[in-house]
Amino acid sequence: MGKETAGKGIRLAKDDIVTWGDLPAALGLLTRLPVRVDTDAALARGARSAWAWPLAGLVVAVIAGLAGAVAMLLGLSPAIVAGLLLAVQIITTGAMHEDGLADSVDGLWGGWTKVRRLEIMKDSHIGTYGVLALILSVGLRWIVLQTLISLGWLWPALILSAMLSRLPMVALLHALPAARIDGLSRSVGVPPRDTVVLATGIAMSVTLLLVGPWALPLVLTLGAISLGWANIAMAKIGGQTGDILGAAQQLAEITVLLTLVALI
Repeated sequence: MGKETAGKGIRLAKDDIVTWGDLPAALGLLTRLPVRVDTDAALARGARSAWAWPLAGLVVAVIAGLAGAVAMLLGLSPAIVAGLLLAVQIITTGAMHEDGLADSVDGLWGGWTKVRRLEIMKDSHIGTYGVLALILSVGLRWIVLQTLISLGWLWPALILSAMLSRLPMVALLHALPAARIDGLSRSVGVPPRDTVVLATGIAMSVTLLLVGPWALPLVLTLGAISLGWANIAMAKIGGQTGDILGAAQQLAEITVLLTLVALI
């Protein structure tokens, strides 16, 4: 157990690898679910709670999967079910990852200098790059989910894509410096290595349980896409931001779904 710090009537085990409040903190950060979060404990923990990000993805997948299962029982087509799955996921997360994708591509390819790119990424307006990125992201996921649903892979596809896609967020937050002096990723802090290892272990355990040896190609493709995105972020803005992390999740989710279709 790590060093405990007293504060406002509670004891914050801020140096422990795991605490009971990490999952609510992860859900409060990555979703719009009405969970009660101990703000003092969450602030004290910072990025150490990032080990629970794949579990937050699992919660999102379960909520979407239940909606999809009901739709299938009602006899709705795979296309409609796939659209419903995407809608539930987007509503549950508040479209924060989609927003990160749009802001990232707008900034990284819309500006000529680091300063200008960061300015564009912070701008609430969306440009041509962002619109096209969202169309491609939603379109690809919709088409691939239709295929996987038709093959009876609704639950494995949702769980794997939701959990594995949160891993690059943890890894990039650990490995890359913050590109801004402020912002969400800066305020969260840097997750230590044991946090990254634990997050990876949780996601990979579920992956091995669901698909066995197919875990290897899933990890290899996910790693390649994430590494490529990290290199782009470093080259263009010198690190990561909250938008970069959100975009990493979107790219990873698409990669996992496409890899599953290729394997099946």
